[in-house]
Amino acid sequence: MLLACKTTHTTMAIAPKPLYRDSVYDGAADPVIVWHKQQQTWYMFYTNRRANQPQLDGVTWVHGTRIGIASSKDGANWKYVDTADIQYRPVADYTHWAPEVMEHNGLYHMYLTYVPGVFADWKHPRDIVHLTSTDLRHWKFESVLKLASERVIDACVIALPGGGWRMWYNNELDKKSIYYADSDDLYHWTDKGKAVGDRGGEGPKVFYWKEYYWMLVDNWAGMSLYRSKDLTQWEKQPERILEQPGTGAEDGAIGGHADVLVNGDRAYVYYFIHPGKNHPTDGYEKRRSLIQVAELTLTNGWITCDRNAPVKIQLSVSK
Repeated sequence: MLLACKTTHTTMAIAPKPLYRDSVYDGAADPVIVWHKQQQTWYMFYTNRRANQPQLDGVTWVHGTRIGIASSKDGANWKYVDTADIQYRPVADYTHWAPEVMEHNGLYHMYLTYVPGVFADWKHPRDIVHLTSTDLRHWKFESVLKLASERVIDACVIALPGGGWRMWYNNELDKKSIYYADSDDLYHWTDKGKAVGDRGGEGPKVFYWKEYYWMLVDNWAGMSLYRSKDLTQWEKQPERILEQPGTGAEDGAIGGHADVLVNGDRAYVYYFIHPGKNHPTDGYEKRRSLIQVAELTLTNGWITCDRNAPVKIQLSVSK
């Protein structure tokens, strides 16, 4: 969720490292953060990979997942809430990945990656489905989006400055390029084709900060960034961020599939990592994943990120 916020005059919290570990499967990934208006708190939705479940062959452990929820008053300290009650389960065994969650006119919208089964490999259809909710817990199915192919994942949606909405997503059948689609009402979408495709990637996240629109893309070797003035023409940043391992607790691996929260003139990147990525054998230690956070800075017109610096956060919603 890309939401402009303001800072307050209260004491800012120092985010812990790691920021958040899931208490059920220890497989938190692909975070997105949204303000819960009714409860006046922040909700984090995330893919919950089944990292601690034994005897799951291939990538079965990345399937069969439900979306986890955590909450925070300040954006720094998070606690587990529950799994999202998503009313779209057309088959008995199903997979929910990578939610995008946003609010518009009092209604919450989720654009969720849905996989029709639990599989040991990646060679299966995936759709992006639209759901709505009034409480961020119970989600009503609206539609399956008709996009560029039958294998699409990782939606990101923002409001266009002239009205309407734009979605970016990963079209896996076109070398995992980032595609986009437009909508006037958040329900009906028209595919517009490729946005960027110079290198395969996933988890696009678009946000406005420091007079540019930015697109963050997970390249599995750190995160690429692109900037744009018009949300159509994108210029690639020379250097990736979150590519070099951090020195903090449980932060010694590349950063992946992230959300960005703009907070006044500051911006925070919430990313996931596999801290045991280099473990010699497949299993729990190699598979577990968790969420970290770092602050973004602008240096000579491009974004940099010191993931080892203490992160001070106190999020507050603009009125």
